Amino acid sequence: MPKPFLSVVIPAYNEAKRIPLTLIDVDKHLSRQEYSYEILVVNDGSKDNTADVVRRFSELMPNLSLIDNDKNRGKGAVVAQGMLASKGNWRLFMDADNSTSVDQFNKMIPYFKEGYDVVFGSRDVEGARLSPPQPFHRRFLGNIGNLIVQILLLPGIWDTQCGFKCFSEEAAEKIFSLAKIRRWGFDIEALAIAKELGYKMKEMPVIWINDPHSHVKPLAYFQVLWEAFKVRWWLWFNKYGLNEITQEHQKHAEESEK
Repeated sequence: MPKPFLSVVIPAYNEAKRIPLTLIDVDKHLSRQEYSYEILVVNDGSKDNTADVVRRFSELMPNLSLIDNDKNRGKGAVVAQGMLASKGNWRLFMDADNSTSVDQFNKMIPYFKEGYDVVFGSRDVEGARLSPPQPFHRRFLGNIGNLIVQILLLPGIWDTQCGFKCFSEEAAEKIFSLAKIRRWGFDIEALAIAKELGYKMKEMPVIWINDPHSHVKPLAYFQVLWEAFKVRWWLWFNKYGLNEITQEHQKHAEESEK
C-alpha cells in the first residue's frame, strides 16, 4: 500500500455498539476525497466484541485495519500505539463515538500549508459549536481545569481535551515516542511536549456532538489535573530528555545554515 496522506487513529474500549456508525461515516467521507487514507482502530482490551465488529468491517473496507490489545492499557497508551503504528503524512486521532466528524479534517489542511505541525480541535474558541450543550457540571469542571492547565503548561490554549488532534508524521513520531501518560491526561502531555519541541500549533474550532453516554466520569477531570502536574514536574526535571533533543535540533539547524 502506498504511503497514505492521512492516517485516522480511533482508540476503542467497549465500543461495539457505537463504532459501526463511526466507521461508516469516516470511510464514506474519506473515500470521496482526492487524498489517500488509512483507518486504524486500536482496541484497548474491550470486554465486548469491539474487535470482532471491526474485523467484520475491515472485510468491507480495505483501508481499515485493527490493532487488538488483550489487556486494557488506557486511552493515552493506545492513541500513542496507533500514532506510531500508522504510516500517514498526517496522523489524526478521533473518538470512537464520532463526537467530531472526520469531515472537520479538511478545515485543517490550510493550516498544514501554512506550516503548522499540530492542529487540534477546540470546543472553546470562536466558531466552535456544541450540540447539545454539555451539562453544567462538565462545563464547570472543564473550565476550572483548563485555567489550571494554562497556568501550569499551555497558556493561551482553551481546550486541551477535545479528542480530535492531527500531527505531522515527524511530530507524531517524536511526541508519542516520548509520551508517558497512559490515561486521560495524554492530550495535555502531547501538546506540552509539542510546545517544548518548538512545533507550530493551531487551535481550531470544531463542531462537537455531545454524547450523553460518554465514558468520561467526573473523577476523570481530577485525574487529568493530577497528570498535568506530573507532566509539569517531568518537564522541570527533564524526564522526557527534551534538553538533549532541543540541542540536537539546534546543531542540525546550524549545520544546515553553513
